[in-house]
Amino acid sequence: MPTYLEVWRPEGAELIALDATRVTIGRAATNEVDLSADTKASRLHAALERLPAGWCIRDLSSRNGTFVNGVRVDRDRPLHPGDEIQVGNTRLVFRAERSAIDPGLTEEAERPPDLTPREREVLVALYRPAASTSGVFAEPASTREIARSLAVSEAAIKQHLARLYLKFGIDDGERRRLRLANEALRRGAITLADVRSAH
Repeated sequence: MPTYLEVWRPEGAELIALDATRVTIGRAATNEVDLSADTKASRLHAALERLPAGWCIRDLSSRNGTFVNGVRVDRDRPLHPGDEIQVGNTRLVFRAERSAIDPGLTEEAERPPDLTPREREVLVALYRPAASTSGVFAEPASTREIARSLAVSEAAIKQHLARLYLKFGIDDGERRRLRLANEALRRGAITLADVRSAH
């Protein structure tokens, strides 16, 4: 089955084959997908690009945004068979056969637990050695170093760490602070950019 777009217009669906490596969508007649009748579409609204791993869509700084399955596109967004794209008032459906090398949906990463602002500050301070100029992260900050950097008592930091161990499921054992720092980074509770901006 070829890859194509279903473009739903007032008069019905039009099928547009995706046989180029880049396909633009917009109100200008020069687009491969011409939406000249859609006043909510920008002249050059969005582009589909074929990459080695499959197709993706990119919004081209349109006025009203591009949506895939109801979610606004803010960066390159991979497309999967059956995805619904909204451009202006026009609905488009991406149709493609799942290839033999396509492993299907990527399993979603485990989300971080809900954190208080102070718990986030403790995690950033814990990970602060990662912002060293050497770029090598060997040991997280000590309880004393965290307390000093946040201007609170060591007892308060120990309480925050105890709650963070529980929230992240870090059981008793060696190197708990290191395991907590790595788990917080892995699950996206903090980023290296957070750490560097606080450095």
